[in-house]
Amino acid sequence: MRPAFLFLCVVAAFGQTQQRAAWTLTAEPSSAPPGSTIRIRAAVHIEPGWHLYPASSTVGIPAQFTVSPESLQRILQQPPKRAFDAVQGAEIETYEGDTAFLIEVKIRADAPAGPEDLTVSGRYQTCNDKSCVPGKIPPTIVKLTLDPAAPAPSTAIPAGFAEAKLPTGGFAGAATTTSVDSQGWPAFLVLAFGAGLACIFTPCVFPMIPITMSYFLNQQSGEKRGGVSQAVVFCMGIIVLFSGMGLLVTAVLGAGAVRQLGSNPWVNGFISALFIAFGLSLLGAFEITIPSSVLTKLNQSSSAGGFAGTLLMGLTFALSSFACVGPFVGTLLAASVSAGRARPAVGMVVFATGLALPFFLLALFPSYLKRLPRSGGWLARVKVVMGFVIIAAALKYLSSLDQVLQWGFLTRERFLAAWIVLFGMAGLYLLGFVRLEGVKADENMGLGRLLTGMAFLIFAVSLWPGMSGGKLGLFDAYVPASDESSSATSGDGLVWIKDRYKDALDQARREHKLVFIDFTGYACANCHWMRANILSRP
Repeated sequence: MRPAFLFLCVVAAFGQTQQRAAWTLTAEPSSAPPGSTIRIRAAVHIEPGWHLYPASSTVGIPAQFTVSPESLQRILQQPPKRAFDAVQGAEIETYEGDTAFLIEVKIRADAPAGPEDLTVSGRYQTCNDKSCVPGKIPPTIVKLTLDPAAPAPSTAIPAGFAEAKLPTGGFAGAATTTSVDSQGWPAFLVLAFGAGLACIFTPCVFPMIPITMSYFLNQQSGEKRGGVSQAVVFCMGIIVLFSGMGLLVTAVLGAGAVRQLGSNPWVNGFISALFIAFGLSLLGAFEITIPSSVLTKLNQSSSAGGFAGTLLMGLTFALSSFACVGPFVGTLLAASVSAGRARPAVGMVVFATGLALPFFLLALFPSYLKRLPRSGGWLARVKVVMGFVIIAAALKYLSSLDQVLQWGFLTRERFLAAWIVLFGMAGLYLLGFVRLEGVKADENMGLGRLLTGMAFLIFAVSLWPGMSGGKLGLFDAYVPASDESSSATSGDGLVWIKDRYKDALDQARREHKLVFIDFTGYACANCHWMRANILSRP
């Protein structure tokens, strides 16, 4: 089974962002003297049922353009359509069907005569009455001929166009709002780094530490300085492999597809299946391995010695440990695609750094090798417990699929029952009541194992009140809402009216009251937490 390869293939299939607008870029005129101002006509055809925001829009993502190597002066646009938008609660400006923008570009006075290529790119957003799709204009070459004898183009604004007042106060798409990708970065980086460190304590990696360390500490005629240099190169091999996986995912997805992937129910279903497969692998159902022919070829190449050999040895080590590291890698990649376009790449760099850091530190202080605990049953116990935890995480993505498609199978009660059983089983396993790999009948139980098992059982029991509608605090963001929540009363005794907007307005008019509208996403963790912990207050 090669789930990492399967993951990348599925990502490639889903990663083709559906562009709801087609752009055509031409220079007007196609010939101009150096130092003049020319215009690039950006004509766009928008799919029926969708609309696009003008460059002056203060909502959504306005049409934005960048031009290189020349200087962008201003953007001219046609009069947009104004209409009341029920979602925004205000009048907004949009384009439908066909429209065009004129991008004014100042040509350098010292630009040499002859052909010049202008590179134009941009970003925008198209929406319908149900969803919005971010789009991009990929870097496109616009041909222009610089001829000192050509007449200078007119700078007058043509009829039917007006200068766009950019909401950002500048060109080149300088957004003033905080990107969603920047939210939650510290926690994500800590998680990625911690996952890399945790991989050290797996049965495939930990026993290899003394063997691997002795290899590069004895390089360069046994000199410590040479051994440390070899250790750095070895660690770079690990980082290069996993970082390459993250960069490949980012390149396949593109700029806007990641966020669409995260909201796609079928992608959530795939992530659930991937998590379950990794969890079952950690529980011992099967083993994830790299083909032996690949490992043999890399091992032969690394035996040549030198920095190149050490780099290849790092790659071989990373691949050979995939049986235990793979579930961490797949889980991190799968989770990162729903959070932002840069997270797969950055997450893998940080993950690989966490995995490689202990090897580098042990190369600096080789005496600490003697103090490391011996490999044994505790490594198997770490693997089994992680199996239970990863399967529990799979249910989170499975519940998103269930809620979006309105199947109603994975209810709050069933979800919490599954979590109580999984975390309870992890606690009972550590306490010796469930016999799986890593726990022997005649083995003494250490204090750390006892406390960890108790912690899992305490957490499992603490979820029990949620099955009867009780609040779970932070975990309400990840647990499906109860059936009663759609009509639950607030702290003031008010009852929610679900999916009956007109009825709510009529009632508000009769009672001379305002209407509070709660746009709750089915798979929106923040929405679930707000409804359970904030909107229920007086």
